[in-house]
Amino acid sequence: MLRAPGAAALAFWGMVGRFPIAMRSLSCLMLISAVTGSLADAGTVAAAMLVSQGVASPVLGRLADRLSQRRVLLTACLAHGAGMTLLVVSILLEAPLWLLILAAVATGCASVSFTSFMRARWASMADRGLLRTAYALESMLDETIFLLGPLLVTLLATAVHPAAGLIACAVLTTTGSIAVALHRRSEPVSEPAPGRGPRRAISVAGVRVLMVAYAGMGFLLGAVDVTLIAFAQERSASGLAGVFLSLTAVGSLTAGVVYGAVDWKLSQARLLSITTSALTLGVVPLAFADSPLAMAFLAVVAGVAISPGLIAGSTLLESLAPKGSLSEGFSWLTSAGALGIALGTGVGGRLADPGGFEQAAWAAVGGGLLAMGLSLVGQPALLRTGPAPEPAPETAV
Repeated sequence: MLRAPGAAALAFWGMVGRFPIAMRSLSCLMLISAVTGSLADAGTVAAAMLVSQGVASPVLGRLADRLSQRRVLLTACLAHGAGMTLLVVSILLEAPLWLLILAAVATGCASVSFTSFMRARWASMADRGLLRTAYALESMLDETIFLLGPLLVTLLATAVHPAAGLIACAVLTTTGSIAVALHRRSEPVSEPAPGRGPRRAISVAGVRVLMVAYAGMGFLLGAVDVTLIAFAQERSASGLAGVFLSLTAVGSLTAGVVYGAVDWKLSQARLLSITTSALTLGVVPLAFADSPLAMAFLAVVAGVAISPGLIAGSTLLESLAPKGSLSEGFSWLTSAGALGIALGTGVGGRLADPGGFEQAAWAAVGGGLLAMGLSLVGQPALLRTGPAPEPAPETAV
């Protein structure tokens, strides 16, 4: 796939542009806590940025489908740079909390969902037979980003300056946005009906089913993170938490390579049901871990079905979303997954505090059951390979 003209460049610059996904929140936490000493304020500002990004992503995706990704990327990266500059300066000057939140919201609203934009570009550029491979590559790059991003932030904040992490985020976002925007070969082309914009992706039942399934998977992932951290803390070995989380990413990365290489004969809807079932079953043993070595092994097992599930969902969305609405559709999935992660982290934390890591693990199973149930019950909607035909103009009137 990477031998195709422009494919390697697209993969590289797409990775550069979305590297800050794994860096912004941690950079914000480290800078604010270093300047003010308040983790509560740092968490509030980081949450404001994440929530605003989740709300704005589908809007920016819709604009990209209507106006072109190039215009949205170039405009958003300028607004994002301005918001990030305001945020860094406000933090360093110890401005009031409301101003920090305002700057964080402005930054989040101007943060495009690079993951969504990239998947839409691969759908436009890659041959049909290689589309699953392209999504597998994207999932592997995502796992690599979440492995290396936190390490890069920690290095910059400790060895250079506490603000270096956020500055690096602004530089990477701007550079990646400009490079991808200028990559004309992969630019998705919108073909709306005359006099109207493209049909909204969220109007398709299958897309809505995918959104809820993604929220369930996100809830599972957030609760699994809490499970691993709580287990490490209960064993008085907090440093192992990072190791467990990395091993989960290793399991996902390895499975993504294998899944992307196999020419599956089953439909993507069936594969989504299988992968979400495997994901749910894979986290059940976490509740019974009795030693750090056992938890290390089970963390790999828990991560095995993550990438395959996301790849199946991405491939499904490409066949379900109306023509000219892929950027919006992928943005909806990203936002649903992010919301699920936030809820899973919150619920898992509240359960693990009084009840131990086992309670957080069972919460993760609950999220998996939601995703698995939706993927099974929603098969009729997911098996449709395209949106329903548009009504004739006189019927619409």
